[in-house]
Amino acid sequence: MHEPEAIELRVVRLPLVTPFRSGHATRTHREVVVVRALVADGPDGWGECVAEVEPTYWPEYTAGALHVLQHHLVPRVLAGAPLQEVRGHHMAKAALEVALLDARLRAEGRSVADFLGADRTEVSTGIALGITETVEELVDTALVWCRQGHRALKLKVTPGWDAVPARAVRAAVGPDVALLVDANGTYRSDFPGHLAALASLGSLAAPPLALVAIEQPFPPDDLVGHVALAQQIDVPVCLDESIGSLADLDTALGLGFRGAVNLKVGRVGGLLEAHRIHQRSQDEGLDLRAGGMLETGLGRALNLAVAALPGCTLPPDLGPSTRYFARDITPPFHDRDGTLTVPRGPGLGVEPIEEVLDEVTENQLILRAGE
Repeated sequence: MHEPEAIELRVVRLPLVTPFRSGHATRTHREVVVVRALVADGPDGWGECVAEVEPTYWPEYTAGALHVLQHHLVPRVLAGAPLQEVRGHHMAKAALEVALLDARLRAEGRSVADFLGADRTEVSTGIALGITETVEELVDTALVWCRQGHRALKLKVTPGWDAVPARAVRAAVGPDVALLVDANGTYRSDFPGHLAALASLGSLAAPPLALVAIEQPFPPDDLVGHVALAQQIDVPVCLDESIGSLADLDTALGLGFRGAVNLKVGRVGGLLEAHRIHQRSQDEGLDLRAGGMLETGLGRALNLAVAALPGCTLPPDLGPSTRYFARDITPPFHDRDGTLTVPRGPGLGVEPIEEVLDEVTENQLILRAGE
């Protein structure tokens, strides 16, 4: 009962309100794979693959995710075979798993938030700010969001763009706004100049930056460097790309890591693995934060449920829908005084608006068992 009779895959392309700089590229659109579990005797389920167009954050990318879903993952699901037969491809697996779970929970009348054990009805917003042409532009953008009631900001940093912009933003927004910096692995633990820059960011010496965390300063495979840095600075080190599974977290803990973990469902391969990582982090006393990947409303609903979990005490990557999209594929999420309401309807609690989804769909296919 409630098993999918088919899986629909769509590639959708949504224009961004503001171009987003990532590495050396500037993105004007968000392209994602949307997964729909078609169920004959119950409601359909929805999932979103958060892979980006290029493999610059994670090894997966949109076209590759679509290929592995079409040729390897979906056929196995429809044949009743385990997804674990396919190695890697966490983001594609997560999108499919979420769609299947969403269908099941909708049939049961349960929300994803309740399934996970979320204990809050609202979560605070966290606005991610990319690298800008000038420090003044970054400060102006930060002030715009703070004036709208948002009390947490994440700043992108990279060698040569770190202490100066971070201190300028802190001076402008005052002491009551939570600041976190995210390096996306652009520093090197074997380069003295990089270590000195991170030590400056992570020091409580005057003038204080009062950061809540430094996220992913080193490349994903440099767990030793992250552990060493966490032991040298006053600000918590938060692992993002380094944690692709519970086993990765256990390795970091085995090396002596004490800090924080960014919890992204897509990065770790699905909600079930995310739940295990959440529990281990809770057991070990690690702080957590819900990460974001420029998701549509489907992914934002999922992230809100994760952000509402116990222990997710660091600011999330969650803003109103209008932060990125003039028109989302789901009804928009609006903040209220810097907070967002956690959906409590069945499943994800949201679903796409069909006419909008059709309008932004660039590619669509339906896979059935035996085809």
